[in-house]
Amino acid sequence: MTTEDRQPDTEHPSAKHGTDLTTGSIPRHLIAFSIPMLAGSALQTAYSIVNAIWVGKGLGTAAMAAVTVSMPIFFFLMAIAAGLTMASGILAAQSFGAKDFDQLRRVVRNSTVLIAVISVILSGIGHFLATHMLMIMNTPREVLAIASEYLQIFLWSMPFMFGLFLIASLLRGVGDSKTPLYFQAAGVAVTAVLDPILMFGWLGFPRMGLNGTAVATIFTNAAALVAVLYYLHGKRHLVAPDWRRLGVDREMSWLTLRIGVPSMLQQALVSIGMVVITGLVNAFGKDGMAAFGAAMRIDQLAFMPAMTLGMAVSTLAGQNIGAQRHDRVKETFKWGMIFGCGITLLASALAITCPAFLMRAFIDDPKVVAMGIPYLHIVGGAYVLFAVMFVANGVINGAGHTMITTAITLIALWGVRVPIASYLSHSMHSIEGVWYGMAIGFSSGALMSLAYYLSGRWKKPIVRKSPVPAEPEAMPMAE
Repeated sequence: MTTEDRQPDTEHPSAKHGTDLTTGSIPRHLIAFSIPMLAGSALQTAYSIVNAIWVGKGLGTAAMAAVTVSMPIFFFLMAIAAGLTMASGILAAQSFGAKDFDQLRRVVRNSTVLIAVISVILSGIGHFLATHMLMIMNTPREVLAIASEYLQIFLWSMPFMFGLFLIASLLRGVGDSKTPLYFQAAGVAVTAVLDPILMFGWLGFPRMGLNGTAVATIFTNAAALVAVLYYLHGKRHLVAPDWRRLGVDREMSWLTLRIGVPSMLQQALVSIGMVVITGLVNAFGKDGMAAFGAAMRIDQLAFMPAMTLGMAVSTLAGQNIGAQRHDRVKETFKWGMIFGCGITLLASALAITCPAFLMRAFIDDPKVVAMGIPYLHIVGGAYVLFAVMFVANGVINGAGHTMITTAITLIALWGVRVPIASYLSHSMHSIEGVWYGMAIGFSSGALMSLAYYLSGRWKKPIVRKSPVPAEPEAMPMAE
């Protein structure tokens, strides 16, 4: 290659709006990057609780059932959004790490069009098939009409949700996890206020019932997306879409789908697997189901920091793999394990030593609490394995090898967890067989993820670009 050959654009005027994670303290980057995402997850969880209270206590059982039966459809669509936008974030991180801003602009332009088209198509299909999908799910007749109308309205929030997912993923890819938090917090606050106003017809607004929360979601998501795009363009930010040059790039679209589709399948497999596990638990009656439901809420709180840390590891790994700084990827893995295992070991200690106390935070029935205690002893004792899996998968996903994490999920879930949970629950004639199957399945997933990381195959990035050499002070010292 001669000096006249085209080199990557290394001095983009907006590069200062990203955060270069290929230099500086790894533990400081991990902490600073994780905290805003953790705060965002906590905000969303708090909003879900408040919204459930408004619906359940203010509109009644039928409305609550309508929301519940709509959730699998919503989660399926969110899996598509998360998979595709995660792919865009990985591509952005590797391009940013390689200082290839021409490539980064291609990612932003193509992802904007791809996500917009897919989200509108899915919204339209969902709108027309909402009633049919609910009927397939055996929705009770007294709930069907309410759920169908609610879902048909709610699905039109999808293009705005997909857009917000994309912007947040791209910003995280260039090292910015704070900006998405600001707009997410504002959106959650506005939605939480607007929900009861539209549901109950306060302040002179028409009483819309359950549809009010759907309309509130559309309005706030649209407003948040417009606001964040206005902000990014005002800052001439690196990931602000250039509306004059939007278009579909066939090569980039294929690359995005190649990374994103396995992630979508992975999340779908997890959702289906949980349905099967729930069916095994249902065989032990309503007390067992209630215990499982309460224990899973404890799981969610225990997993949240490790999951957030895994996302941070993915971004740091993506940038450093793009820059071919494999030494920093290994350091990222080390610190991710230290932080993740430290947090989850604390959660495990609480689950093992105070299971009844934790269960009573969600339910008072002594029978249910008694059935939940073994769950926390068995599954709670394996919480640290989730940290191992999330951190290892963070590196693997950061390299763009989402097909590997999908394969690991497929084997751990359908080859280990579900069959063993089914066998043990029947052979032991006890719900504890399900708990043991879950713990063994989690263990197998963690071991496979760790083995792939240790193989070093993640060193081959999905974006094959020659990175700009690092500054002398950023390079490792020669031996």
